[in-house]
Amino acid sequence: MRYTILLLPMVIAACASTGSGNGGVSIETVSNGQALQGAACAISTAVGRWNVTTPAVAPVGSASGDLRIICNKTGYRTSEVVYRPSGAFIPNVGVGVGGGSGNVGVGVGLGFPIALGGGGYPSRVTVEMNSQ
Repeated sequence: MRYTILLLPMVIAACASTGSGNGGVSIETVSNGQALQGAACAISTAVGRWNVTTPAVAPVGSASGDLRIICNKTGYRTSEVVYRPSGAFIPNVGVGVGGGSGNVGVGVGLGFPIALGGGGYPSRVTVEMNSQ
């Protein structure tokens, strides 16, 4: 029985999601709630930079730093959005001391989030453009 309890964390970790998708982010621009095509957008992360014309899919790959999108179109103000990767991998560490009946015990716990992928970008980003 006690070995089963010791194996439980490994079983849970084995079932954890590592993320999915092809690493592409769909970029679209809108103005006053209406689709706006033909905006030139520069997408950048810590590992690269891509230039697209909306609507488009930018092949940004796995999350690495902030996702920054800057879009321009004649007759509209420049718009910029920044996304931080969601669900970043941050373990939690806890230390405890307990005692009773003349016995003292010390325990150390290490908690990991179930989603072990390093976080991710949204699969779809809509950039609001305002006319000049």
